[in-house]
Amino acid sequence: MAYMDQGVGAGAAAEEAASERLERLAHDAPSEKVTLGWILDQLHERAFGLFLLVLALPCCIPFLYGIPQIVSLPLLFVSFQIVMGRRTPWLPDSLREREVQVSSLEDLSNRAGPWLKRIEKLSKPRLSFLTRAPIDRLIGVFLLLFSASIMLPLPSTNTVPGIAVAIVSIGLLQRDGLLTAFGMVLGTAWIATLVFLGATIVSVLKDYLGG
Repeated sequence: MAYMDQGVGAGAAAEEAASERLERLAHDAPSEKVTLGWILDQLHERAFGLFLLVLALPCCIPFLYGIPQIVSLPLLFVSFQIVMGRRTPWLPDSLREREVQVSSLEDLSNRAGPWLKRIEKLSKPRLSFLTRAPIDRLIGVFLLLFSASIMLPLPSTNTVPGIAVAIVSIGLLQRDGLLTAFGMVLGTAWIATLVFLGATIVSVLKDYLGG
């Protein structure tokens, strides 16, 4: 499926699943470390969908150290580009030069691959208008919020929004509007929970200090 202007996920090649491409990234690495720029270059025409997925997956896995801290800012940056209507992802040199251990990519593939394959089997083109322009810009707004949530310096705050971004990314790749919508609902519920908990804590502190 060649990339077209109908949506940010249209660059996915139908002949290779995302789980297979993730395995090949680690296999094709030229050294023990690779940069985010190298990873982006390997994805070629696959555009936003797969790159978002590669950035989001490390944030989904508890106790996978190192990569989430490296990819959180690029994830926010790429999500902003979707909001702005850019058709292919771009990273400035400062982000392209961030390095990732190939062993971490292999660990990511081994741990996330089986779940990706299950989701890919369930996913299919449906409600595809939800993955195309101009709705893809609205999706970008949600992704921007989820990415900002991942960057919060709180323990275990990256897992749920990371899963939400990954699900949305697969939905974009597969033209599965239902899956994309589910990912947005999941991420929005998490943001709402954080806001509610934050407001509750502030209220309790005010009552305590005021008393």
